[in-house]
Amino acid sequence: MALRPEFPLTIQADRTVWLETRHPGYEPARDALARFADLERSAGPIHVYRITPLSIWNAAALGLTAAEILEDLERFSGGQVPEGLREDIRTWMARYGRLRLEMGNGRLWLVADDPALLAWVRAQSVVAPFLAPSGEAEADRVAVEPRARGALKQALLYLGYPVEDMAGYVEGARLDLRLRSTSRTTGEPFRLRPYQEEAVEAFLRAGSGVILLPCGAGKTIVGLGVMARLRTATLIIATSTVAARQWITEILDKTDLSPDQVGEYTGHRKQIRPVTVATYQILTHRPHRDFEEDLLRQFPHFRLFSALDWGLIIYDEVHLLPAPVFRITAQLQARRRLGLTATLVREDGLEREVFALIGPKRYEAPWRELEARGWIAAAECHEIRVPMASEDRLRYVAASEKERYRLAATNPAKEPVIRQLLARHEEDTVLIIGQYLDQLERIARAIHAPLITGRTPVTERERLFDQLRRGEIRRLVVSRVGNFAIDLPDANVLIQVSGTFGSRQEEAQRLGRILRPKRNGILAHFYTLVTRDTVDQDYAARRQLFLVEQGYRYEILEAEELSHYHPAVVDVAAWPRALPPRMSAGNGSSPDGSGSSA
Repeated sequence: MALRPEFPLTIQADRTVWLETRHPGYEPARDALARFADLERSAGPIHVYRITPLSIWNAAALGLTAAEILEDLERFSGGQVPEGLREDIRTWMARYGRLRLEMGNGRLWLVADDPALLAWVRAQSVVAPFLAPSGEAEADRVAVEPRARGALKQALLYLGYPVEDMAGYVEGARLDLRLRSTSRTTGEPFRLRPYQEEAVEAFLRAGSGVILLPCGAGKTIVGLGVMARLRTATLIIATSTVAARQWITEILDKTDLSPDQVGEYTGHRKQIRPVTVATYQILTHRPHRDFEEDLLRQFPHFRLFSALDWGLIIYDEVHLLPAPVFRITAQLQARRRLGLTATLVREDGLEREVFALIGPKRYEAPWRELEARGWIAAAECHEIRVPMASEDRLRYVAASEKERYRLAATNPAKEPVIRQLLARHEEDTVLIIGQYLDQLERIARAIHAPLITGRTPVTERERLFDQLRRGEIRRLVVSRVGNFAIDLPDANVLIQVSGTFGSRQEEAQRLGRILRPKRNGILAHFYTLVTRDTVDQDYAARRQLFLVEQGYRYEILEAEELSHYHPAVVDVAAWPRALPPRMSAGNGSSPDGSGSSA
C-alpha cells in the first residue's frame, strides 16, 4: 500500500504499520501505537511498527479492546486497515482469557470457555505431559499437575492461546512491614507518587506481572509499595552486588524494617532473612559444568528460592532475566512475581517467556509525560558522527564483519570529540560509558578520570560512585557495569563511546543513568558517538529505536560542527511535581553494576 501523506499511518498487508515522523499527527499516532505494536526499525522519516499476537495480548492485559485498537488504526490511517489485519487483531484479542487456570476442590484446573477448545488442547502433544495422570476432567476443565503450572502456560502461549492465571497465590510468611512517612537518613517527607501508587494497584489486582517505568522514575519505590501492601517475606533479585546494596539502602531508609530483617545474598555475603536481596550472578553460579537435569544440582544457590516461605519475588531489570532463572521461575507460579524494568525489549526474543512466567505487562507510564511533569529529568539526545582516518578506513574495509564493528566503535577520532564535550560541560557531572576496555582505559588516562570495570572491587565502585554523588569528582569512565542500578542523581551528561551492537535495551538503560531529577532542574544531555558511514552508525540507528518510540528525538551532528554548536539550556525547576489523578496505561496513555564481563 502506498504512503498517503494526509494521514500519519500507512498499514501494510504484512501487519507492519508505517508512521510518518514529519506528519503533524506523528506524536498522538506514536503514543497510540506504543500501546499495541512494537517499533521494529527506522527508515529515515518512516518508523516501522509491527503488530504481533504478543503485542495484542499485552494490550489485552492492560484492558484494551480490539475495538479500541481498530478505532486508533482507523483514525490515524484514514480507514485504510486491511481486512486481514482486522481479523487477526480480533482473533488474537479474543483468544486472551479463553483458557484459564483456576483452583477448585484442592486441585489445579485448566478451564476453557468451549469444550471443543479444551478437547483440542488435550490432544496437543506439548500439553499432555502437564496434565494430571489421573486424567480427571470435565466438559470444560481438566486437572493439571501443580508443578507444571508454568510449563503449561509456556506451551499454550506458543500454541497461540495465552492462559489467564486465576489460580491464586500462597500468602507466604507474614512480615510486619510499613512504609515510613519520612526518610530515615534525611528526615525528608516520603510518600509514593501518584503514578507509583497506580502501578502498585495495577500489580495487586493481578498478583503477577511486569511494571514498566523509566529509569529514575522510582521502580524500586514501586517494589517497596507492593511489599508494604502484601506484608510477606520477599525475595528480590538484582543485577549486581552494587544494585543489591542500593535496594537494601532504600528498604532500610523508607520502611520500618530493621537491619537484622534484611539480608544480602551475593558473592560476598550469604544472609537469608525475611527480606533477602540476591543477584542473578550468584543464583546462576554453576560450580560444575555438567548436563544434570536437576536444577538444584546444576545451580546450588537456587535453594534460596525454597529457603523461606516467600510470598513475593521481585525480579529487578526483568528484561535481563537469565535462562536458568526462567527455568526455576516456571516452578514458582504459586508465588507472586513482580517484574520491574524500563523496557521489555529483549535482544534474544524471549519476551514471550517473560509474559508466560512473570506475567503480562500490568502498568506502563510514558517517559515524556513523566519528564513533562518533572518526575524525571528533561533530556536531549545527540548523535555525533565522527570521521575515520584514511589508514583506519583501509583496515576497516579489509576486516571481518565482527572486527569491523570493533574498529568503528573504538575509532580513535572519537577521543578529541570527548575532550570538546568535556570542555563544553566543564561544570557538569559527566559519565563516559563504553563496551571495549582498551578504549575506556585509553580515554580514562587521557582525561585523568577514574575507570570502573567488571574487575573493579565492589567497595571501590561504591567509593567512586559516592564521590561522584558528593561532587568530589566530576568525571567517571565506566564499562557495562554502568548500565544498571546506579543511583547518581546529579549526573547530567552521559557520553556513550561504544555499545553492545544494536542493543535497544542498553541504549534505554544508559539514558536512564542521567534521568533522575536534578536538584537545580538542569537539562540532561545524552551523547552517542558513532563512526560515520560504518556499521557503528547502522547499529546506532537500531539502538535508538526504543527511545524513539518513547518520544525522544536524536539531533544529528557532524563532529566538525561541534565548535559552533551550543546545546539548549532549559530551566525545569518550576515544572509541576504531580501527575493527573488518573494515569493508567489501561485507559489510554502510552507508556540499576553488571557482572564480571567488561
